[in-house]
Amino acid sequence: MNSPTTHERFSRFLKSGIYRFENSTAIFIDPVRVLNRFYTRFRVSPTAYYSRFFDDDDHNGNSKEETPEAPPDSRKRKRKKEKKPRPLNETELIAQRRHQEVRPLLLKAHETLLGTTELLAALKGLRSDGHFTDEECRGSALKREASELNFVELGRVWQSPLYEISLNFDQDQNFTQDGGDQISVPVFNNFVVNNGDNDVEAELLNRNYIIPRKSCFYMSDLKEIHNLVPVECESGFNLILIDPPWENSSAHQKLKYHTLPNRYFLSLPIEQLTHTSGALVALWVTNREKLRRFVENELFPSWGVTYAATFYWLKVKADGQLISQLDLFHHRPYECLVLGYSSQKDVDVVELSGHVPIPDNQVFISVPGDYSRKPPIGGAGWNCWGNEPLHFQDTKYFLKRRRDR
Repeated sequence: MNSPTTHERFSRFLKSGIYRFENSTAIFIDPVRVLNRFYTRFRVSPTAYYSRFFDDDDHNGNSKEETPEAPPDSRKRKRKKEKKPRPLNETELIAQRRHQEVRPLLLKAHETLLGTTELLAALKGLRSDGHFTDEECRGSALKREASELNFVELGRVWQSPLYEISLNFDQDQNFTQDGGDQISVPVFNNFVVNNGDNDVEAELLNRNYIIPRKSCFYMSDLKEIHNLVPVECESGFNLILIDPPWENSSAHQKLKYHTLPNRYFLSLPIEQLTHTSGALVALWVTNREKLRRFVENELFPSWGVTYAATFYWLKVKADGQLISQLDLFHHRPYECLVLGYSSQKDVDVVELSGHVPIPDNQVFISVPGDYSRKPPIGGAGWNCWGNEPLHFQDTKYFLKRRRDR
């Protein structure tokens, strides 16, 4: 079978959102195109998704949004306070060795992207909202400027059990919920389900949200996660994707989300959530060496997870350049997705059927979305749990699809 031409690869990318480079295991992902394959009535707005890294660059190759220009006198004071680089401590040396091992792989993947002319030219247009009118785009922009609900705070108040979310089901759906075209259910500590074939618009406290088809969410804090454990093990999960709010001083400074001490995640009931046939566990991890060692030496063992592979998410700007220097010690332009296999108690992982070995050191490249937002790993059909699963489902991130004329 002949391998696809560059033009064929690009045509497939426009439909799927995934570009597979020739003679490389690396891929480029456009999360907006990937997500929009699984929405029927709405589509993710590229302008809303790509809220960063589309500004002009400064002379150092940094996004102006990431490094705002300081007044001249401020820069002078900074230069006076500069200190000589201190020697790396033992933990930092281990982190540096880990980085040096993966560095050639990341460089090669990035060079491959820069050499793919047609894709590189398309990157600058990723933020375009396509055939939508200026009025529709302005309306979406106004919604984005409106204040968001703080789900963490709402979940803490005494009224939280009284808050309900209303799901509005279209009459043309091939699906009927008990109670008619609109139902209202508790939004906290409760499974909110859309089993229909179309995405659904929901309303909560005068804000609207889009619930994907064939999906559900459970909004609660960590204490309520036991409610996700299925009564029957055959109803467990085959894929468990986890993006913990790791301890992170940067996140605290930016006040983007609440974090938790790493030891809290030891209590996640991964084994009880696992299907009898086993599960693939995918865990987002930052580049902090203490965290990597915590995952390898404590977290995975406490979950009963056997390490399988590590994938790397390489972040680029709209011009294809890395969002920061590759060797910048505390701000690497990549994150890690650590994968492992989970099995139920007394079941040997190697005996589980259907476990195909996962190739290690895979690289996927994309332009990042909003702060801490990760690129999608799969399509519809997810069960989502967390203390703010509706955050990126606000209608301010969406545009309504036009029906074909």
